[in-house]
Amino acid sequence: MNSAIIDFRRPVADEDSSPAPERVLAGSPRARVQNHYTDAGGRFFAGRWSGTPGQWRVAYTEHEFCHLIEGRVVLTSDDGRRQEFGPGDTWVIPAGFSGTWETVEPARKLYAIFDPGPVTAR
Repeated sequence: MNSAIIDFRRPVADEDSSPAPERVLAGSPRARVQNHYTDAGGRFFAGRWSGTPGQWRVAYTEHEFCHLIEGRVVLTSDDGRRQEFGPGDTWVIPAGFSGTWETVEPARKLYAIFDPGPVTAR
């Protein structure tokens, strides 16, 4: 087990991505991720994300902590609840959230993600 502190000032490789075309509702959203940390079990991740304007469908199986550094994003749940976030805002998206993510202005955030894995019946 590595117990070294993870310093986000340390450079890491960029990973470019975009939502699957069938999930895109508006624009041509692109994202860049700098994942600074993944635990040994592959269930916890932390890093930086940046994205370009666009809107796409999301369905979270993981819990995500977000802190927006710049830009504007809007999350709208399937039941119509709309929340807008700007620079300095912090929030958590719980596993099970389903709706849309819209990047209104180019945005950058810090994230921490915990993926609990599949839910088993008891």
